[in-house]
Amino acid sequence: MAFLTHQHGELVYHTSDILENGAIRHGFSTRLGGVSQGYRASLNFRGSGPDPDSRESVLENYRRFCQALGTDVQNVVQSQQVHEDTVRHVTAADRGKGLFVRTDFTADALVTDEPGLDLMVFSADCIILLFHDPVTASIGAVHAGWRGTALDLPAKAVGEMGRLFGARPEDIRIAIGAGIGPCCFETHDDVPDAMRKAFGSGVEAYIRPRGKKWTVDLKAVNAWRLREAGVREAHIDVCPACTACHTDLYWSHRAAGDRRGVQGALIGLRPEVRG
Repeated sequence: MAFLTHQHGELVYHTSDILENGAIRHGFSTRLGGVSQGYRASLNFRGSGPDPDSRESVLENYRRFCQALGTDVQNVVQSQQVHEDTVRHVTAADRGKGLFVRTDFTADALVTDEPGLDLMVFSADCIILLFHDPVTASIGAVHAGWRGTALDLPAKAVGEMGRLFGARPEDIRIAIGAGIGPCCFETHDDVPDAMRKAFGSGVEAYIRPRGKKWTVDLKAVNAWRLREAGVREAHIDVCPACTACHTDLYWSHRAAGDRRGVQGALIGLRPEVRG
């Protein structure tokens, strides 16, 4: 298993070979290869905030990323991410929501089995995950910060793929993208306390004291919870990169506060999957 780095013109992005089988398109963006200026330079997908990026720049950034992955920006579906545990079943009626149509739902996880839709989630340190079940031809995209991790959202997305599409956990392939690592995710008691309340003593393997604070390995917690949900260890690929350590390549809220952009992760079933 490995994360691979690709360049399309000036745009740099990653893929995971755990998801590479020809039935899907997917990619994890970096901050490189877009047209945004100033502290958002250059590939930024966030157009909101007190000092918003221009819509023209954001749309061009989406267009470039989608072109690199072989899809059209009109196919993208995104959500309002609110650090909760809602899993949204995306259908053709949601095509373009977030970019060309107002998003009328909140969710931190998106799942579908409809070809031609591109699910996209965003991060600037939080953990972003892409799911694919090649047996039922279903996919998912999940945003899990520490709150979403404590809510067991990635494992709940596995359960929803089973309920909605008949996907079996042991068939699902999952790539966990770049996110803040335990090297930089230093917290007060609230985060480890939430993890212990949610998961019991098993989570202690991923929590370490650091002076009067704690470090938590969010990627490892999510991988553990996915294994507990029935996903095979061999079907989970974890990107080792810490977004806060590598601000030359990734956006990081921990490193830059609100003066930053966001990266994204996209996955879509190719239209030919169902003829």
